[in-house]
Amino acid sequence: QVQLVESGGGLVQAGGSLRLSCTASGRTFSSSEMGWSRQVPGKERELVASISQSDGNTHYADSVKGRFTIARDNAKNTIYLQMISLKPEDTAIYYCNAGRTLYSGTYLPDYWGQGTQVTVSS
Repeated sequence: QVQLVESGGGLVQAGGSLRLSCTASGRTFSSSEMGWSRQVPGKERELVASISQSDGNTHYADSVKGRFTIARDNAKNTIYLQMISLKPEDTAIYYCNAGRTLYSGTYLPDYWGQGTQVTVSS
């Protein structure tokens, strides 16, 4: 099992910035990739960014490219999501996740944090 704890959410005005953090504990070696997803009530959960634990390769959803940056600190078992130029449509609960990279290259989360609320006011 892998336990994930997020922090850093909050309320920010449009155009502002926030940084989310997620610290992993437990069987962290079992996860080859980590990421951030977000969900708005009534909508499907969206994977916004992921990062490989081995080579640091990153992937981003089109909706956040150029505004969000995912980074990792393997020594601290922590990943970050730096968000700039935030928009009201970025408002959501943001979930940290950890999982596997499939042979196809697709990231499949196995573990999830409890989520942290990000609210962007207009």
